[in-house]
Amino acid sequence: MQNQTPLEPDIIRKLKANDEQALRSVYIANYSKIEKYILDNSGTRDDAKDIYQETFLAVWRSIQGGTATFTGIDKLQGYMYRIAQFKWTDQLRANKKQNTGSLPEDGLGDLNIEDTASEQNEYIDKVRKFYATMEEPCKDILNRFYYLKQSMSDIAAKYSWTDATAKNNKYRCLQRLRQMVLKNQ
Repeated sequence: MQNQTPLEPDIIRKLKANDEQALRSVYIANYSKIEKYILDNSGTRDDAKDIYQETFLAVWRSIQGGTATFTGIDKLQGYMYRIAQFKWTDQLRANKKQNTGSLPEDGLGDLNIEDTASEQNEYIDKVRKFYATMEEPCKDILNRFYYLKQSMSDIAAKYSWTDATAKNNKYRCLQRLRQMVLKNQ
């Protein structure tokens, strides 16, 4: 371990000086971890290559601009991983917005608006039915949040909870309601 400490600042210094060998070694050493993250989160190898290129350039610019300083290679690697995570999350959000679907060229085509409205009304009726059968405090929490538009802080204060506890309880209650509805579809 004593050998690593003097080497780490040396690598950072070499990166700042654009040492080609240091750049290549850092590039190669970190690629597989970031590629695995992207592949594990709905990405392709091409996605991983693109995100890694963007990440590496962003980190390189931070080093060159002096906006990011690192006390060691492990801090640099963690920083690269976080940047890649943020970039991939942004990419997924952008893809989701693009894939919202489009209408057929001839407008609504065979889509029957009355059928769709009827299905929505049936679904809403199911949600209301199962909501009515929920126990307290779930019923009250969901009512306060969705219908009365109260903040999580207000709900937490009502039950003498922390905001995080209120948020977790609201999530659990909503999950219970979803499970009840999905079970009976």
